[in-house]
Amino acid sequence: MSFYFAIVGTKDNPIYEVEFGTSGTKSAGLDPNAKKDEHRHLNQFIIHSALDLVEELQWNTNAMYLKSVDKFNEWHISAFISAGNIKFMLLHESKNEDSIRNFFNECHESYIKILMNPFYEINSPITSIGFDTKVRYAAKRYL
Repeated sequence: MSFYFAIVGTKDNPIYEVEFGTSGTKSAGLDPNAKKDEHRHLNQFIIHSALDLVEELQWNTNAMYLKSVDKFNEWHISAFISAGNIKFMLLHESKNEDSIRNFFNECHESYIKILMNPFYEINSPITSIGFDTKVRYAAKRYL
């Protein structure tokens, strides 16, 4: 199982991104790091293409958790919208709505704590090691 998680700001800029459970596949004559880098760009493209659907759906519901908003081949894109219009996007293979919702809730709680930092500017990249650790722990726990 592999997952790609991204937090997208109000200006459609990536604030935070991380991959879980991906392993570099070795192919004949290819550098595994190049393959992983190509895979990362594909993940970014898939998430970015689903942003229009998320923005369309957010005005039709009061829920913050939008469930699965799009599908690309065997991959599903789930989304969560914060009150400040920050989008939490998860690219995943399996559909387990309850665990994904719990993962989003825990990540949102960690993001709120980042926002309370007076030195953090909205829409700027999150570089906190503590935040990264909490997101990875939530992924291990729920995904």
